[in-house]
Amino acid sequence: IRDLMFVFDDLLLIDDLGIAEILKRADKKVLTIALKGTSDELRNCFFRNMSSRAVEMMKEEMEFMGPVKLKEVEKAQHEIVEIVRQLEEEGVIAIGAGGGDDYVS
Repeated sequence: IRDLMFVFDDLLLIDDLGIAEILKRADKKVLTIALKGTSDELRNCFFRNMSSRAVEMMKEEMEFMGPVKLKEVEKAQHEIVEIVRQLEEEGVIAIGAGGGDDYVS
């Protein structure tokens, strides 16, 4: 059930390698819209995994697009969450990896 409740802000739980994978697969325009409606902390999580030129371009795009309907932001965030779920299914990333896995000997 916890996995089903994964929301866009939970991307903060993903390490930098996972964020880099999301950046590779996500449509940049969709990601720009998704990040427009989120916290500076989460934006910076993505920005630190991008080239400085890419960060500047994305920031300019965010400013240029002006206000965006909440429905559009939520749709874009949902698309990114779906990419995260796919990456998790493929074993590329672990959601909440900070918690660690349990081992039995």
